[in-house]
Amino acid sequence: MPKQKTHRGLAKRVKKTASGKLKRSHAFTSHRFHGKTKKQRRQLAKPGLVSASDMKRIKQQIVNL
Repeated sequence: MPKQKTHRGLAKRVKKTASGKLKRSHAFTSHRFHGKTKKQRRQLAKPGLVSASDMKRIKQQIVNL
């Protein structure tokens, strides 16, 4: 059976933290900021973490990250 390949599109979007969690960026940050509140813009700028329910599926896609 061949080796499983890393999903390169996903590997460019997430980084592994020191504790093994996956860091990601938020959606809705490319344009139309005038419709968002200052609090929303400030919180979207910070990185987020991949939720626990998605972790198993995403870790299978990024084999050697």
